[in-house]
Amino acid sequence: MDFKVKMKSIWNASYHHVLHLVDLSNTASESNLKETKEFQPTITYGIDDVPPWYLSIFLALQHYLTMIGAIVAIPFILTPALCMEDDDPARGHIISTMIFVTGIVTYIQVTFGCRLPIVQGGTICFLVPTLAILNLPRWKCPEEEIMNGLSAENKTEMWQSRMRELSGAIAISALVQVFIGFCGIMEIILKYVTPLTIVPTVSLVGLSLFENAAAAASTHWGISIATIVLLTIFSQVLTEVNIPGITYNRDRGLQIVWFKIFKLFPVLLTIIIMWGISGLLTLFDALPPGHPGRTDVKLKILELSDWFRVPYPGQWGAPTISIAGVLGMLAGVLACTVESISYYPTVARMCGAPPPPVHAINRGIGIEGIGTVLAGLWGSGNGTNTFGENVGAIGVTKIGSRRVIQYACILMILQGVINKFGALFIIIPQPVVGGIFCVMFGMIAAFGLSALQYVELNSSRNLYIIGFSMFFSLVLPKWMQANPNAIQTGSEVADSVLTVLLSTSILVGGLLGCLLDNLIPGSDEERGIIAWKKQMVLKSDPVLSEQEESTYDFPIGMELLKKCPVASYIPFLPTYKPLIKEN
Repeated sequence: MDFKVKMKSIWNASYHHVLHLVDLSNTASESNLKETKEFQPTITYGIDDVPPWYLSIFLALQHYLTMIGAIVAIPFILTPALCMEDDDPARGHIISTMIFVTGIVTYIQVTFGCRLPIVQGGTICFLVPTLAILNLPRWKCPEEEIMNGLSAENKTEMWQSRMRELSGAIAISALVQVFIGFCGIMEIILKYVTPLTIVPTVSLVGLSLFENAAAAASTHWGISIATIVLLTIFSQVLTEVNIPGITYNRDRGLQIVWFKIFKLFPVLLTIIIMWGISGLLTLFDALPPGHPGRTDVKLKILELSDWFRVPYPGQWGAPTISIAGVLGMLAGVLACTVESISYYPTVARMCGAPPPPVHAINRGIGIEGIGTVLAGLWGSGNGTNTFGENVGAIGVTKIGSRRVIQYACILMILQGVINKFGALFIIIPQPVVGGIFCVMFGMIAAFGLSALQYVELNSSRNLYIIGFSMFFSLVLPKWMQANPNAIQTGSEVADSVLTVLLSTSILVGGLLGCLLDNLIPGSDEERGIIAWKKQMVLKSDPVLSEQEESTYDFPIGMELLKKCPVASYIPFLPTYKPLIKEN
């Protein structure tokens, strides 16, 4: 069959399938029908479709490159806080570990978890509590004069001891997320986690890191501003500009195709161009030797990195556990949980799939928790979360096949063992990274603020909760960082726990938002709960049961599960029958 005809038939089948679902699920409400039609996907490959292997590889590479743009930002903030030197080759080991774990966790999630084509990987959400933990007097980096006098072995032990503390905190705190998912208590949590809780929790992830963005950007404001301008032009102005490319077809030979390269890869294009400009400035000695904007200041990392190195659990030593670290990192876990579940229904609509049933959401959150446990044990210094960038890539490319993501996982695992590849991203000039931070952290803050669409903004009650929870959660952690020994309870453990908790802005903001919203009187409509529940549907529609079975079932073992009566009571299995009644 001709490829074009085949694509048209796939599109028509998917389109009519979605129309059929809309007619079935919205007969009672014309407004709901209108809302659903807005998301009718004109997809090329749906969630269960399997593109040809050669096309899958190309599409997987696209997802991989999209993921890289987000994941490389993390080590630039993490490694200095670990007291690691700028030219330490272990920086490349850390990013390779992140990529390797991302491949493993994503494959488990797509194949056996929520079964949606989402990418799981390192997240900025964990950096806020991480910086709070490493700001404790015990873990603060010594002065530069002291660092210079240490031997190489002592410097290595210094950052590895901090990494072991983070690894234990991440792995243990993630068990809470595992419990939340596999025990099926997500709906209970969402009764209290409202939009006015999400706004300060998620938006403060970006706002709290402004000092890190400023520190990186201020190394050379000219390069940083040029980076911001270029990224803005690519991602906001040139999104609909088509660039010609050449493809080969066995029947038709060479062909010219047009694609929106600026819409697909704005971050990567910006990094490549500004990296090249920094290279020219270095070549003509426009920047003094040792300047962070030069491209040759970290070449030692690339030279000393191994070609192949397989990351393994406990590679920095056995993780250590402290109460302060675990409770502090729990803030990142809860923020990731809320953020991830907001992506699930969005991805399902993009892929032309039925709304994710309760068992798929429970399983997805549980698997994400397991992924964070693995990330901690592997020593990535971070957890896992759904990448919003890759969710956006599905909407842009109209490719929602889970097989493509599975191919991308293979690429991630392979690149995770090629250590020089990870080291390559570490040597990106600092002001270029600072410019990317200014945009990226701003977008994270905006994503959190977008939850305000559900609440009544003319309500003085809501404005009070939003304003106070966000402002005070910036004031208190800032004071705690300036006065790390302010809390003196007589117990060193209690002092550390309270210091970390009160220094973690997303935890302070989230708790304030949650408490105030649930204590101050207000109607469900005013609080945004009615609109939020429509978005966060955790109920299975009986009409869609057949489609759910074909989309969200396990790839193997379903016959055995269907024969087991007990399986219908386990909240993360596809045969689970929720006892939730419609309102």
